[in-house]
Amino acid sequence: MGAFTNNVMGNYNLKLAGTKIADFPRYDFFKEVRPQARYLMPLTWLLSYPAIWKHKTRIYRDLQGVKPPYLLLCNHNSFLDFKVMTAAIFPYRANYVVALDGFISREWIMRLVGCIAKRKFVNDLELIRQTVKLLKQKQIVTYYPEARYSLIGTNAVLPESLGKMIQFLKVPVVTLISHGHHITEPSWNQTNRGIPTTAELKLLLSQKDVETLDAQSIQKRVEESFVYDDYAWQLENKIVQDAPDRAEGLHRVLYQCPHCQTEYRMNSQGSDIFCEACGKRWLLTAYGQLKALKGETEFSSPPAWYEWERANVRREVEAGTYHTECEVLVDSLPNSQGFVQMGKGWLLHNMDGIRLRGEHYGETFEVVKSVPSLYSIHIEYNYIDKKMDCIDISTLDDTYFVYPTTRDVSVTKVSIAVEELYKYKVREAR
Repeated sequence: MGAFTNNVMGNYNLKLAGTKIADFPRYDFFKEVRPQARYLMPLTWLLSYPAIWKHKTRIYRDLQGVKPPYLLLCNHNSFLDFKVMTAAIFPYRANYVVALDGFISREWIMRLVGCIAKRKFVNDLELIRQTVKLLKQKQIVTYYPEARYSLIGTNAVLPESLGKMIQFLKVPVVTLISHGHHITEPSWNQTNRGIPTTAELKLLLSQKDVETLDAQSIQKRVEESFVYDDYAWQLENKIVQDAPDRAEGLHRVLYQCPHCQTEYRMNSQGSDIFCEACGKRWLLTAYGQLKALKGETEFSSPPAWYEWERANVRREVEAGTYHTECEVLVDSLPNSQGFVQMGKGWLLHNMDGIRLRGEHYGETFEVVKSVPSLYSIHIEYNYIDKKMDCIDISTLDDTYFVYPTTRDVSVTKVSIAVEELYKYKVREAR
């Protein structure tokens, strides 16, 4: 539910290289999380406001008089999200959920500024306990419920348990929905372009709403508030993003050619995305629209292309033919001290779920995630030292960063397939 992923430097815990997996020291999620240290509040403002000024960010507030404690739900597109959040709630402080890899080599300062560590896409009752405790101390607790940067500037799936959790917490719910963060710093090319952005801080659910509405109605309101499209916003507001390399990396998300249907042979350079199989090219315009350099423009909107890929994966799932299998490199993140290199492994993702196998100094390990246990999954593009795309597979006591070694696998497709398999299995169960 939030990650300082683009600021994490590669850090390997060499001390654990020959240690048995069962003996890896694990992160202590039970250690009490305290409110952000007051003396650090000016520092958080100092680190945040220059970015606000750079992006000429306009923050529209409509809190109807509500003050802490409350639950703050934010959409998630880039590292800029955290800085805008800090400015939006000024002069108050917050505790906020951050993925464990954001704590690498800096747990002490992350705790001081109020961060709550979390492994992604695992059920974590301890997070709820920490949240309740902080709310009782009249804090703002910030969640990024999409739990990863948006892949294509549109809203991601939210956990189905969100409404029940809000009903249990019994505090007002405020949303912060930012626009333009994906355009200025997309997950597939984390180079900040400095374009203007906007954000809306508003009361979504009052204390009375939370106390009287059922969990399903609460869930519906949250999901409706999290509908956004940065590319549509860019076009509507005529926001120019004309960096010469503005399309570089886009092929990591748009992995299938709509012209010849070939998967995994898309590439990008400068302002173009192109298919190496058939040669067709599209320009990403300064207004974030796609235009074929020759022939038909199948999709002018990058999100529309992405949803076409999703529909294709859905058909594979419904036909029972979805299957991804490949060799991978595996890193383990048992705690905040750094990654443990586990060497080569084997990843299988099919209609039954995910199975990861590997070996660490002669000791075999296996991680199995059934389809019903994963409604979504976290992926990274061009991650850290390896500069490779990866899939994060978490258990309660470890997170495995899994890097496919073949070009014939897309982490984006795996991500889509996890979501489509979950929806298919849930629908089938009903």
